[in-house]
Amino acid sequence: MARREKKCLVTGDILDETQLLRIAVAPDDLLVPDVSAKLPGRGMWISPTREAVDLARKKGLFNRSAGKAVQAPQDLADQFERLLSERLLKLLGLARRAGNLALGSDAVRISLQANEPVWRIEASDGAADGRRKLDGLARSMWDEIPVLGCFTAEELGLATGRGPVVHGVLPKGVHSDTFSEFARKLSGFRSLEGPWAQETSSR
Repeated sequence: MARREKKCLVTGDILDETQLLRIAVAPDDLLVPDVSAKLPGRGMWISPTREAVDLARKKGLFNRSAGKAVQAPQDLADQFERLLSERLLKLLGLARRAGNLALGSDAVRISLQANEPVWRIEASDGAADGRRKLDGLARSMWDEIPVLGCFTAEELGLATGRGPVVHGVLPKGVHSDTFSEFARKLSGFRSLEGPWAQETSSR
């Protein structure tokens, strides 16, 4: 499928649409986040950052792009964060059902040895000891692997149909490119790192 380019209404940059977020204009002129870029009607495109969304709202750039007065909710950036988080968790569930997501420390160790990892998953509230062991193993075998650490063990468990999940790894496969796309977008609205990353950097 041919990729399409769109223009960010804030920066003016012309980028592949997978690098931007779409905002749809509802029939009542309310702006609606369209993270799937599938809602009907006219839409506008914006860089996937909280700063870009807030700036566009404060400066009336949505009105200018739409060519009319539209309603931009004050929590529009928060809506994007929530929807992108939900999408990432849903993708983890899909990857799990497709057999393309290793969960649990033992399965993660096996996967790191057998497959090219794209993302490591670590619960934000997981114990430091188990995480450090997997950090060391991953560094000994692969170049730097991004770590998604912004979801709790309970959130990860609910998404993957298990009990609480602390460790996971997403290898290269059918869901990895889409997962990376939405992870990059979410990173513009919340940190993907777990709380331990801030603790480590402050030492």
